[in-house]
Amino acid sequence: MTNEQTADAPDTAHSWDTYWQGTAEVGAWTAGGVSHPAIAAFWRDFFRTAQLPGPQALLDIASGNGSVIDCAVSVLGEASLDVTCVDISESAVAGIRRRFPNVKGVVCDAASLPLDGGGFDIVTSQFGVEYAGPMAVEEAARMAAPRGWLALLLHHRGGLIHGECAASLDAIGQTQRCRFVPLAIDMFRAGFAAVRGADRAPYDEAARRLAPAAEALEAVVKTMGEQVAGGTIADLYAGVARIHSRLPNYDPDEVLGWLQRMESELDAYAGRMSSMIGSAIGPDAFEEIRTGMESRGWTVRQAGPLTPPGQELPLAWVLVARAR
Repeated sequence: MTNEQTADAPDTAHSWDTYWQGTAEVGAWTAGGVSHPAIAAFWRDFFRTAQLPGPQALLDIASGNGSVIDCAVSVLGEASLDVTCVDISESAVAGIRRRFPNVKGVVCDAASLPLDGGGFDIVTSQFGVEYAGPMAVEEAARMAAPRGWLALLLHHRGGLIHGECAASLDAIGQTQRCRFVPLAIDMFRAGFAAVRGADRAPYDEAARRLAPAAEALEAVVKTMGEQVAGGTIADLYAGVARIHSRLPNYDPDEVLGWLQRMESELDAYAGRMSSMIGSAIGPDAFEEIRTGMESRGWTVRQAGPLTPPGQELPLAWVLVARAR
């Protein structure tokens, strides 16, 4: 495997690697695959359109949990596909290869793919190439064979997912500023010591210091919803309350280890939300991408927002094009 990264890519890779390590058994929506019915329907329709007789070489860029590959296999059949997945996260690629052992995996930055150009009948990316910057779309297009297909879903600035990312980042920021996790660690350390017979006063004092942070976290969950930040904050609040109510029944190392992991996951989640928000594309930038594809000789088959029925805000930008 090759791992070529831009100057700021290591931090991004670490954030996503932490994410995929912790979401191997989570469904596509909560694990970042975003299996909204409208998105799933888009991919099913696209793969039916792109279907050709005989085997097809598919390259999926920034594959994440493999939701696009999963859809391709369900529509086209595994036997008719020669699939390569690319992601900056080694954990993501490993997870896909566990599910699809015949898939070839490459760990690299989408802006610089260590693959020969022109070798793929279908090139796809769902919320991925935009993270690597404007040139990544050209790099994806370089991979397509003559008459090959390119299908991209791109983060839409001001869209539904963009708004959810902003809300999650705000909620995580409030959680971190109130210092809920470190204060909970202090309380549990003192509480477990008191269970073993130490003086109870430090535990009472630590619980007193935690109380305002717990109130702040409760307010975050009530005002922003239990699903904000993928449910992480609600799970954190409920978990601490549950453990606190039955403290003698828990193992200190397991509880403190869980809280330390949660602290790291909140940092990583905030990094991912920042990346998503920063990579989201506005109308002018999307128009530049569309016209750039046409100027390079591609036939653009679909270009515009993907808006589910009954929704005012779009989920994503859609770009489907075919090489001439």
